[in-house]
Amino acid sequence: MSFSHKSLLGLKDLTAEEILYLLEESKAFRKILERDVKRVPTLRWLAVVNLFFEASTRTRISFELAEKRLSADVVNFSASTSSVKKGETLRDTVNNILAMKIDMIVIRHSSVGASHYVERATGVPVINAGDGTNEHPTQALLDLYTIRERFDHFNGLKVTILGDIRHSRVARSNICGLKKLGAKVVLCAPKTLLPPYPEALGVEYTTDIDEALSGANVVNVLRLQLERQKGGYIPSLREYRMFWGLTAERTKLLDPDHIIMHPGPINRGVEIDSDVADSVDNVILEQVTNGVAVRMAVLYILAGRIKE
Repeated sequence: MSFSHKSLLGLKDLTAEEILYLLEESKAFRKILERDVKRVPTLRWLAVVNLFFEASTRTRISFELAEKRLSADVVNFSASTSSVKKGETLRDTVNNILAMKIDMIVIRHSSVGASHYVERATGVPVINAGDGTNEHPTQALLDLYTIRERFDHFNGLKVTILGDIRHSRVARSNICGLKKLGAKVVLCAPKTLLPPYPEALGVEYTTDIDEALSGANVVNVLRLQLERQKGGYIPSLREYRMFWGLTAERTKLLDPDHIIMHPGPINRGVEIDSDVADSVDNVILEQVTNGVAVRMAVLYILAGRIKE
């Protein structure tokens, strides 16, 4: 297996074989995280900039840690403390950073397609850390890695994605990956939080949470992205929790062999109750650890493309 792309902009453009290749490569880096000495000199020649135009905790720290574990030189950029506040354009920001001889860019931006634009404008490898409501490929890869570690396969697994799917780039990347790997995907949300024309995604969808959870092997719970909502999507948080929140009682509908996932941050008592979020069935913290390994693998693979 191999990976033919210069950048990682989304899972939509990857084949099933390429996704599996990334997951396989992640295994070796997951083992490194279990060692006493977790740093390797593999990418000590590489300079990476993390361009984050949106707030982030898990993704930003995970990328920075992955880069440092590989001994790369790391530069962190935050829009809130940069010349963007003075009116500097994205292109000028990127060009100035490239003039400092950066080898690779990790970017999170509120605009769909920002990572594609940066790749075209710069010619260096770009990793999409989330662009608007479009894709978040490394989050989906760590989700896929976590599922594979538990079940060792995807064929026939029922994976329910529950929550604010309309505004979720995580959902879109997961749908792409899961479909290509043979899982059965079911979307569940109030009608207002399902994506427009969900049938075009080629997956099942429902507003009935009991139907969606029945026999599911995996439930990936998404938070309500209130910062992206302009109002009117749900009557209240209390009503949302009542009809679509994952409660302990509702987990009884899942397949006996199941896992509960969440990309974070968690709104406890809204999309998921605290006793479920803290139960032995959840793999939320495993996802966080696996995210570092997956991002190490992606950085390593794309760095290899630079040297070809």
